[in-house]
Formats: sequence, C-alpha cells, structure tokens
Amino acid sequence: MKTVLATLNAKYIHTSLALRYLKAFSEKEFEMEIAEYTIKDPAMNIVADIYQRQPDIVGFSCYIWNIEETITVIDMLKKVNPALKIVLGGPEVSYDTKYWMERLPQVDFIVMGEGEETFHHLLTELRGEQKFHFVFGLAYRNGEEIVLNPPRPKLNLNDIPSPHRFPEDLAHLSNRVVYFETSRGCPFSCQFCLSSIEIGVRYFDIERTKQDILYLIEHGAKLIKFVDRTFNIKRDYAMEIFQFLIDHHQGCVFQFEITADIMRPEVLDFLAENAPPGIFRFEIGVQSTHDPTNEAVKRRQNFTKLSRTVTKIRESGKIAQHLDLIAGLPHEDYNRFRQTFNDVFALEPEELQLGFLKMLRGTGLRLDAKRYQYVFMERAPYEMLGNDLLSFADIVRIKRVEDVLEKYWNAHRMDHTLKYLIHQEFPSPFDFFQEFGDYWEEQGWQKIGHQLEDLFTRLRSFLEQRKTKNMEIILGLMKYEYLLNHKQKPRKGWWEYTLSKQDQSNLIQRALGHPQEVSDDFAKLHLTERDLFKHAVIDVLPFDIKAYLDSGKIIKQPTALIALYRPKESIAVQCYTMKADATVTAESIG
Repeated sequence: MKTVLATLNAKYIHTSLALRYLKAFSEKEFEMEIAEYTIKDPAMNIVADIYQRQPDIVGFSCYIWNIEETITVIDMLKKVNPALKIVLGGPEVSYDTKYWMERLPQVDFIVMGEGEETFHHLLTELRGEQKFHFVFGLAYRNGEEIVLNPPRPKLNLNDIPSPHRFPEDLAHLSNRVVYFETSRGCPFSCQFCLSSIEIGVRYFDIERTKQDILYLIEHGAKLIKFVDRTFNIKRDYAMEIFQFLIDHHQGCVFQFEITADIMRPEVLDFLAENAPPGIFRFEIGVQSTHDPTNEAVKRRQNFTKLSRTVTKIRESGKIAQHLDLIAGLPHEDYNRFRQTFNDVFALEPEELQLGFLKMLRGTGLRLDAKRYQYVFMERAPYEMLGNDLLSFADIVRIKRVEDVLEKYWNAHRMDHTLKYLIHQEFPSPFDFFQEFGDYWEEQGWQKIGHQLEDLFTRLRSFLEQRKTKNMEIILGLMKYEYLLNHKQKPRKGWWEYTLSKQDQSNLIQRALGHPQEVSDDFAKLHLTERDLFKHAVIDVLPFDIKAYLDSGKIIKQPTALIALYRPKESIAVQCYTMKADATVTAESIG
C-alpha cells in the first residue's frame, strides 16, 4: 500500500512542513513519499507525475492559496484511477468539513485538525479492518452518508519524530525556505484568525529543537522561518532560542512572528546588544490602530508599547521588521484605515504589508459576518468585498495603495526620495501612495510590466503632472538612488544628461588632481582618467546631497556626484560628491 503525500506550494522556494510531519510520523510502518508542486504548475503535469508514482493513496495538504487548483488535480486523478483513495487535510478543509465532502465526491476522507496521529490511524484501518468510525478527527463516507467523527485529543508534540532529517531534502536546503515549529497554538483570540480556535500553547522540547536547527544550519539552510504564531509569548524559551541562534547561525537568516507590545525591555536590550546584524527578521501583525476595531475582533493590543518596541528594534539597526495591516476590519471606514496606515508607516518598518480581510472558514468573524454586513468571495481566498462602512469602491482604491507600496517602499529602490516626498510634498504617507496609485491606474500601467527605469520615469511623470514643488531636489535624489540601484555602470539614465564632454572632463581632472579632497578612500584607489571615463557616471545636482543624507537639510549648492562601478572587484557602487565650482571640497558619501 503506497501513499503519496502531495501539496501545491505558492512558490517553488517554499516547502511543506505538514507533509514532512506526516511522513516522519508514519514512514516506519507505511511506504510513503512526498511530492511537492506549485500552484503555477499545469494540472496535467501534476496528475501525470502522481499517476506515474502508482500510489494507492494520495493525501493533499490544503490551504486557501491552493484549494481550487488542488480540486482540479483530484478531479482528474479520480477519473484516470477511480480506485485511488484521496485524502484531504489542512486548515482549509478542517472547518465546514461536511461542505467539502458534499462539494467533492471524489474525496474519500478528510483529516480534521492536527493530522499526524489521525492520518496514521487512517492508514492502519485502510490496511486492516477499515473500521473508520474508530478514527477520531476523520470525516469519511458510509455509503451515501457523510460521517464526521469526534475530534482527536491533542498530541504530545515530543511524540512526533523530527520532520527535518530526510536525506532527500539536504540537496535543496540552501535554495529553499525551511519552515520550523517550536510550538503549536496561540494564546490570543483574534476573530479573523484560525489560530484563535486552538486553546493553549504546546511546546516541543527545547533541546530537540536546538539539535534540529543546528542540523539544518550545518547542512546548508540559508533561511529558516519559524511558524509559531507568537514566538515571544514564553520569554525564557524565546531568549534561550535567540541565544542559541546567535551562537550558531553561520550566516543563516531566521524569521519570527512576534507580538511587539508584550516584548520585554530586557529582551530588546539583549537583542540590540548581541544580535548580529541581518540574521533576525521580525514579522509583527499590527492590523489596526483603532481601539474599537481591535475590541470587536477580540484583539488585545497596546499600540504605544508596540511602537516603542518597533522603534527600539529599528534604531538598533540589527533586525529587519515586516509589519502587517488588514483593511476591512469592523468599525474601520476608509478614513479610519487611512489613519491606521499613517500610524504604522510613521514607524518606518523595512516592509509594510497591506492585506485585505479574508473571511476564513471556522473564524468568529465569518460566523458573525451579518452583523457587519460583510460581502465576500464565496470561494478561496474568501476576501471581503465590502461591509457596512467600507464599500467595494473604497477597497479598489486601497488596492491601488497596496500596489505602489509594494513596488516602491517595500522594494527599497528610492527610500530617500519617498521620505522626502512624504514629509515635504504630501499631507501624509497614505495620501502619497493613494494619489500615485490612482494615477498609476489611470495610465493603465497595472496592465503592463516594468523595468527599474520605468519605476523612476513613472514617478517623475506623476510628480510633474501634479506640478509638484521642488522638482529639482526630487530629481536629484532620484538620480542618486537610480545610480545606487546598479551593480554595473548603467548604459543610460532616464534623464537627459546636461554635462558636456568638456564639463565632464573638467570635473574628472579636478577629482584626480585633488583626490584627498574627494575622500581618503577615493585617493587610495589611485584611479586614472580612463578609469573614471570607463567605470563612473558623473552628473551635477543642484544641492549638496552629502549634507542632505547626513542631516536632512537642503543646501542649494551645485554638487558633482561621482558614481563609481568596479564589478571585477565585486564592489558595489561607490558614490562621491564634489562641489561643482572652483573649490574642491568633496566628501565620500558611500
């Protein structure tokens, strides 16, 4: 009896932790293998691959991002092999399970909730007496009747073998995301989240956890994402893991979901002092800064404490932060969401994700949808289309904010330019992204792709059509950041060069004649005129960009910007400035 454990991941780089748990729990008694695909793979290719493996049983792990594609696959599989037993599991089918059994007659069984023990018990019955009524946590068919058995008691997590020790995974650790659990459950009751349904938090043995992490690092893992819903809920456990990762990281990056307003000051001080830069990333769910909204969804949050934590982490310069917002929560209309956005953007996170409420099966908010007049997609991902305060037209507009936020702020291609625009030229961050997003839509750019140069030319077009003030300053910042975005000398810029060849030659001669006045680093390079003509871009900006980057002050002084590219030495672009008048007083700026 051969079993194939399958899923359709969102991207190739993702891996399924659930399938590896199932295999680890049952592989000693049953023949099983893992088959991972992506939602972009043609259904015919997936079906052909599974068919050629000649399984007797196929189990699919189901989520909102893959359920519809999975349904297409199982429908084809059942047609080409009617005797095949098909089992579904995962959060998408663990709730409203009767609905799924009725909608999908091709499916023989659904494992509800925690799957390791239930799936093992199911395999035992399929191989033996087939007394499915004994399998707690299972939905099955008894003739025309659909039977939902009582739920299974929670496992002792330490009874589950490690899912991280399969030899076939070793070759891919360096180029895939590794998902890792130290606990299951969540202490909070947020009504839009499935994690609120499970009461209590259970932990894996910390020594086993350390050994699994060390095994992954030593075998080449580059990115480990911890899937714990609130990693820092148990301070001592979190601190011990943080210390272990600091001691053994070997360059691996670790991402955690944390609750920022409960982060203790001593933990923040420890991380600020001890964490190596760049190895930790924190994902923080803010969702809303409106107290009535948080109360309505049973979300306890102290935004003042959260802000203090986020600010301290940012100021340490050690840890990148990803903050989440949800548009469409109760009691938050368009203008109140604008306030939430601005409150959170003011914290200047490295990434700000703007998501839209999904009415997930099994959540309290979906059960209470009529109270707030929610209209939402009937099929996954169940995204809300409107409620009593937020119209569909409002949602469409906010989606435009999301689009340009992702392309510009989260991509970090022109941070200095955006900060200048937001603080100097627009009423608020939200207004900038909204106005730009509306213009982007009007131009039809959402229908076509873009290169790096397009992002700059489109921003310039938007700013010029609205007659934005101080364009010479803005364009200077944009030029600087465009040049920083290249590892090799760009063939051309998106602006018209105003320097003549003679002016450029004069600036080069002055820089080479007074290299110490450019910077000590510049002088040590011992560059020739040929080097600069071949490997540098030189332009003149109308203000002292070095002074602006250092202090935020605009000093109107024609300044030569020298962007030097040396790809053979594997050195990123280096930028230098020099006053574009008779006196050379240049300073290195990067």
